[in-house]
Amino acid sequence: MNSTSTNFSDNYEVKEELGKGAFSVVRRCVQKRTGMEFAAKIINTKKLSARDFQKLEREARICRKLQHPNIGKVTGGELFEDIVAREFYSEADASHCIQQILESIAYCHLNNVVHRDLKPENLLLASKAKGAAVKLADFGLAIEVQGDTEAWFGFAGTPGYLSPEVLKKDPYGKPVDIWACGVILYILLVGYPPFWDEDQHRLYAQIKAGAYDYPSPEWDTVTPEAKNLIDNMLTVNPKKRITAEQALKVPWICNRERVASVIHRQDTVDCLKKFNARRKLKIK
Repeated sequence: MNSTSTNFSDNYEVKEELGKGAFSVVRRCVQKRTGMEFAAKIINTKKLSARDFQKLEREARICRKLQHPNIGKVTGGELFEDIVAREFYSEADASHCIQQILESIAYCHLNNVVHRDLKPENLLLASKAKGAAVKLADFGLAIEVQGDTEAWFGFAGTPGYLSPEVLKKDPYGKPVDIWACGVILYILLVGYPPFWDEDQHRLYAQIKAGAYDYPSPEWDTVTPEAKNLIDNMLTVNPKKRITAEQALKVPWICNRERVASVIHRQDTVDCLKKFNARRKLKIK
């Protein structure tokens, strides 16, 4: 946010809390001059170590670098919470959601940024209006990379969305975001994740093996094209995993009117309500 004054409060009116972390709180704010809304991350710098300051500078640098319609500046709430409040939700709607997420990731990857923490909590809406754009938020774990070069950048992410290569402590890069997109798409279609176990060691073993399936009856009404895209995203070998640009070109995404099912998925909505409730309990 560009400011003509060094005093933030002279230019922005701080509103309600949107979220919080260990050392920070995110609040909605309104630019007084234009009325434009933003999400401001307010950080208690007294608690930060020198390493934390480095991470903060990296996050700020990445946020300044990325200017895209699907990279979040403000929130109208979580995407997953909005879905369960809708009167109608179909496979075609899931296709539109993942398209916007993929567009933001493709842009990040084009600019050599890897998000590393794709999950429902970081998929927000631009406003509370119907059909509001999906925004990718929270670049606190994002890193800058050199093209398609892979290296060990450290263990980072959220358990159910971690890729096999991260869990194996192998060199990794942009494909980790695509794996997380595959997990998110699976959830968007049936309301529960592809990998799940109360025991984290067993969960990680599932992920490293790519051990997931499409149980009946909930997957019977999902088109083969949707499952094929998930399979291409949840490919254990990152070198064989589909890229964001390639995924955006599959007919299920770019020609959804003809390919994706438009049947209302009430069971998905019901499962997603339970999934959201479990997430909120874990966050607290």
